Amino acid sequence: MKKHLIAGTALVATAAAGTAVLAVSPAHADVDRTGTCAGATYELSVDRENRGWEVDADLDNARSGSSWRVVLRHDGKVVTSQVHRADAEGEIDVDAWRRNTSGTDTFVLTVRPVGGTSCSTRVVVR
Repeated sequence: MKKHLIAGTALVATAAAGTAVLAVSPAHADVDRTGTCAGATYELSVDRENRGWEVDADLDNARSGSSWRVVLRHDGKVVTSQVHRADAEGEIDVDAWRRNTSGTDTFVLTVRPVGGTSCSTRVVVR
């Protein structure tokens, strides 16, 4: 009977520790959002990095040489807004580092093929 009690206690302690880790992890985890726009796939990735956020915006499978407006916002402020040309593999990559602000941080990626319709995604982290 003692062996079952010890094993049960260890199981409960392990489960409680696992729950605590799960509760804390999302604030420190990588957050990715993806979508498609005009046949291309876009991704917004936000990672905690040295008192701030490493932000990556990627566009894949675009027509080689096509032009796209890429706009990245942090808490409503424009970080970058430029027209990029897809490389030979149909890729565009935009990277930025942003300081962590108080409360939640909201990142919005908007991509639009020049002359086309825009698409966007949003990541909220704290």
